[in-house]
Amino acid sequence: MPETTGPLDPPPGGLLVLPVPGIGEVRPGDDLAGRILACADLRSADVLVVTQKVVSKAEGRLVPIDPEDPAARRRLAEAEAVRVLRRRGDLVITETRHGFVCANSGVDLSNVPAGTAALLPEDPDRSARRLRDQIRARTGLAVGVIISDTFGRTWRRGVTDVAIGCAGVAAVVDLRGQPDATGRTLVATEVCLADELAGAAELVMGKAAGVAAAIVRGVSPDWLRSSSVRAEVVRPPAEDLFR
Repeated sequence: MPETTGPLDPPPGGLLVLPVPGIGEVRPGDDLAGRILACADLRSADVLVVTQKVVSKAEGRLVPIDPEDPAARRRLAEAEAVRVLRRRGDLVITETRHGFVCANSGVDLSNVPAGTAALLPEDPDRSARRLRDQIRARTGLAVGVIISDTFGRTWRRGVTDVAIGCAGVAAVVDLRGQPDATGRTLVATEVCLADELAGAAELVMGKAAGVAAAIVRGVSPDWLRSSSVRAEVVRPPAEDLFR
């Protein structure tokens, strides 16, 4: 007999991605973990993906900005950067103090009140650890947590969600030294698992649906470990061929 699964179980060898609706508008100082737990049917070994925007809101990373001043966003982006790499019109490509290379230092004017800009969390890995610890303290569940944000890619059009912070789930899975399907040894393959899970979660969250979190269920137990986007994903300058 084939193995059967329930509606909230992933198929054998597969993943299940579930949106977490109902979190509502998050404001500075809100109990984000409590709001998520009120809406999410979490299980141990799930990976919870939460958008940067609600994390920044809960942590008070909102600043006033003059919507009538077209240069205000550029000045704010430069203030949040450690280095400006490129400019084109109103767009600046910067390196943030987190080590991220992105547009406008991640300064975001969408889904926030007019006259307000959202900044990236001070330490997204720490934000992920805090959420994970709060969930475990309140429920006893051991889950992975990813903080996601929308990034462009230098050589490809379109945006996708990536991980800017994580806890309890591998950021990078190193396959070097393992055989491929033909038996050849992999020599350069490191999979950015956290980015792949963030992108999968975004498919059920969307950009305009007001869904700020998703659950990815069915990840390999081998992937559930201590982790850090900054330590594992951000490429050190010595390895960077383009800056």
